[in-house]
Amino acid sequence: MKPPSYHEVRVPLLKEEVEDAKQLMKAHEAEWVAHGCSLMCDGWEDRKHRTLINFLVNTSRGSFFLESVDASAVAKTGDMLFDVISRFVERIGPKNIVQVVTDSASNHKAAGRMLMIRYKHLFWTPCVAHCIDLMLEDIFGIERLNKCIKKAMMLNSFIYTKSGMVNMLREFTGRREFLRPSKTRFATTFFDIVQDQHSEG
Repeated sequence: MKPPSYHEVRVPLLKEEVEDAKQLMKAHEAEWVAHGCSLMCDGWEDRKHRTLINFLVNTSRGSFFLESVDASAVAKTGDMLFDVISRFVERIGPKNIVQVVTDSASNHKAAGRMLMIRYKHLFWTPCVAHCIDLMLEDIFGIERLNKCIKKAMMLNSFIYTKSGMVNMLREFTGRREFLRPSKTRFATTFFDIVQDQHSEG
């Protein structure tokens, strides 16, 4: 089978994919007009330390990615963040949005309060995963627990840097894998410790 040429990928195939995405978006738009939706703002930082926000719409059909915005210049204050989020609220249609979900940082809280003042029917909701992650970060700040976490991470690292250990782990756990801990996601570390405990049992 011959792969597509550079031109085919760049022009007809890309146009076809764009058209498919537009059709998919129309189905989501019909759903958010009929039943309402949640606007989700997922902030993150790239390797160049730019603050990026992914905007997604969630309906009963699932989540649909709208756009990613470089918010490096505006993410510092609630006022500026409010302006960015408001543009997406207007784009979707304020009457179609039930809630806006962001993380729970102070600038996002401020933007959320301003959104609820401007759009009386709309709710601002902090991201539950972000809140749980912050709680676990505080819990893992306790010295006794921190030692336990460090031991679990060292064990995980030891196992996954030696192929023989990985194979033995798979043999004795019914081919289950440990989660790989992340330096910033405390929930991952928590689940890893729980998984270690279940493997011992």
